Amino acid sequence: MTKGIVMQVGRRWVLGGLLAGAALPAWAEAPALSLRPRARPSPSALVKPADQGAAALVAAAKLTGAVGYCVVDMTSGRVLEAAGEAQEMPPASVTKTVTTAFALEKLGVEHRFVTRVMRVGAVVNGRLDGDLILAGGGDPTFDTDKMGDLVAALAASGLREVTGKFVAYAGALPERAEIAPDQPDFVGYNPAISGLMLNFNRVNFVWKAVNDGYSLAMNAEGARFVPAVTMASVQVVDRDVPVFAYEAGAARDNWSVARGALGREGSRWLPVRHAATYVAEVFQTLCAAQGIKLPEAEVVYALPAAAEIVRHESEALPDLLRKMLKFSTNLTAEAVGLTASGAGTLEGSAAVMTAWARRRFGVQAVFGDHSGLGPKTRISPAEMVQVMIKTRQDKRLSLLHDLLKTADLPSADGKPAAKAGKPGKLARVSAKSGTMNFVSNLSGYVDAPGGRSLAFAIFTADLPRRAAVPVWNRESPEGDKAWVKRAHRLQGQLLNRWGQVYL
Repeated sequence: MTKGIVMQVGRRWVLGGLLAGAALPAWAEAPALSLRPRARPSPSALVKPADQGAAALVAAAKLTGAVGYCVVDMTSGRVLEAAGEAQEMPPASVTKTVTTAFALEKLGVEHRFVTRVMRVGAVVNGRLDGDLILAGGGDPTFDTDKMGDLVAALAASGLREVTGKFVAYAGALPERAEIAPDQPDFVGYNPAISGLMLNFNRVNFVWKAVNDGYSLAMNAEGARFVPAVTMASVQVVDRDVPVFAYEAGAARDNWSVARGALGREGSRWLPVRHAATYVAEVFQTLCAAQGIKLPEAEVVYALPAAAEIVRHESEALPDLLRKMLKFSTNLTAEAVGLTASGAGTLEGSAAVMTAWARRRFGVQAVFGDHSGLGPKTRISPAEMVQVMIKTRQDKRLSLLHDLLKTADLPSADGKPAAKAGKPGKLARVSAKSGTMNFVSNLSGYVDAPGGRSLAFAIFTADLPRRAAVPVWNRESPEGDKAWVKRAHRLQGQLLNRWGQVYL
């Protein structure tokens, strides 16, 4: 945890905070400026019944902005309750459910991301007379400990010296300095995208007060390996805001931080903008620790013909997607989506997924990326329910339900259900949340022990209020925490109502 810093990493919630009651990692979801809601006629299959019970809950929540919800019986397809269901709204990280379905269909459950160490030339007596290549495969989950094990395997192969070049291949995915352009520079959930990635493309900034100044360090901390990093640096300056400021260098990340924000000591993960350079430096450092001498890295985007020496494979796609949905990791969503589409840009990849979703689910949604972080994605609650229903009915995509975070139905006050009770006797909620500044969404399923199921979407957003937040203050603006807390409570109350009335 970051200590003593004024602008703390913003809270992110599993299932909107109302199902699990646990905070998500700092790189999960984020504020983003999106289009204002625009009403569109409801799909012809939906008929909105009048209901004062749900309306009373919405009124009592006292949320500024727009509220839209829709709940459908999975067996009959009948709309049980709906209001504001045709409004186009930013789904935030609920987008990741669509990305999951897209990846399952396009890549398949056996897909794994592979990071390889390769050679051009022969190894004789521990010396490679040629080039060594670190070939990224777009693995968003590759971390320092996994790299340390990869380097140990390389050392076990007998390699000790390279006479040619050290090449870092980063062309497996289109390179991009950040996921979304309208985020604060310093938030770790908006890092670079590259074919070579490490630690979700974040570098660990560590500080400690010493005499009249600070001892500062940057590292790629893992559980077992803590290599120092020099391509990123921080300078302490005298100013009030912003707390962090970024300036790009030639293959370098240059940061400054406000002195008054630091306190005595602490640490914080900062995003990396030159991802391939960062990964190559850490690899070189770990190789040196194993007695393997490497020259400075050369980053390339076309993979030379080469022979594989050792490799690291990621988890199979379903396991990777389950963690992406649980922790709402933006980088994983973008890497998976880009790999599934094969497009040369993030915008092009989002367009491919948009066209796919329209064909697959019969919606008119627009996706600007695969994580929901950026400003362009929009979908209505009714369309989101349509996606959830058709995904579960499709044999190839129904695995999504099992990958979602699950919990018992919330209590009547909207809080997580008490742990007491017999297992299997309560309705279960499987869902994905999406949280940004003054936006809180939840979509998924409610399953009764007897087999009856509901599909639902609850979207809440005060977009004018969110648009008024300056970019530098979008990590935790005033009033956002209380607004989102009320939205979470409303989501829990609606779920409890639907479970009690319709299951």
